[in-house]
Amino acid sequence: MSSDSDPVLSVDGVSVHFDTDTGLLSRFRESNAVRAVQNVSLDVGDSDVVALVGESGCGKTTLGKTAIGVQRPTEGTVRYRGQDVWAAKDGHQETTIRATEIRRNLQMIHQDPGSSLNPNRKVLGTLAVPLKKWQPELSSEDRRARIFGLLKEVGMTPPNDYAGRYPHQLSGGEKQRVALVRALLMNPDVILADEAISALDVSLRVEMMDLFLELQDQFQTSFIFISHDLSNARYLAEESGGRIAVMYLGRIVEIGTAEEIVNNPQHPYTKALRWATPDLQPNEETEQPLRTVDVPDPKNPPSGCAFHTRCPEAREACTAAVPDLTGTDAASHKSACFRADDGHQYWDSEPLEAVEEEETTSAAPDGR
Repeated sequence: MSSDSDPVLSVDGVSVHFDTDTGLLSRFRESNAVRAVQNVSLDVGDSDVVALVGESGCGKTTLGKTAIGVQRPTEGTVRYRGQDVWAAKDGHQETTIRATEIRRNLQMIHQDPGSSLNPNRKVLGTLAVPLKKWQPELSSEDRRARIFGLLKEVGMTPPNDYAGRYPHQLSGGEKQRVALVRALLMNPDVILADEAISALDVSLRVEMMDLFLELQDQFQTSFIFISHDLSNARYLAEESGGRIAVMYLGRIVEIGTAEEIVNNPQHPYTKALRWATPDLQPNEETEQPLRTVDVPDPKNPPSGCAFHTRCPEAREACTAAVPDLTGTDAASHKSACFRADDGHQYWDSEPLEAVEEEETTSAAPDGR
């Protein structure tokens, strides 16, 4: 994304909370909300690629759905080309872009494309539905020609053969390609790909990512790519010149280019993800960069930096305040960790008691 261009999507101070209590008793109980996303800001530009990566349950999908206007935020704003998305959806008269236009330009590919395809409808019929809705002026011949052309673009040849198949007659990769074609038929500005390759065989993942990148370049479409696999995020961001945003318990804790995130990680959680990804581990042996594998309850997250309960570098200052996402040496590289600031009071505060105990134990040569 060019630094001097206006973003296609702008997420500003967004939080999303889900109340898990229902029924009459919920009125008398203390809030038991899941804080899925916490005060996140993110811009997505034209022909941009942003890969959201993190453990399951970290808020990636919720943030992605919020960015494309599927999930209403509890707090904050989401703008499409400067227009408040939810003001448009709520029918406010002062809006300049209609909700239908926003919906058409922000598309999504689900993790399981088979579940989103009508099992009783052939591929041609499934792909014709959005064209009939959004471009009713097209004749049946024009629709067919456009559908066949895109099927050919994604490698489904001969297109007339695939157009006549039902979903159960397609492989997982072929279903994913049909879902991609359906999104591209709208010529959208942004496509959210939610774990779109995780169900595919390893041999097909790079092929599918290459297809995403080829079509992204051809159609000038931006992608928000969600993955729990840092190596996949690295490949897409590296090949596209995009960015990786690392999420932990609802917050972006680090964002930067693939080079910055993989080869110069600043946040301890990013280092842990890198350590846990076999393809990205350094040759030299390194100790596990986690004190515990247990992820805190998102209904009751820790105070301060949410990662401090697992971080081997945590100090008392980490429990008192939430670190801001601030820049490092590179303008595009930001992390939310007090250790990135040489002058922060973190350096004068005491290590957490659990950390001190571990350091003492590991320092004892006889293990006592």
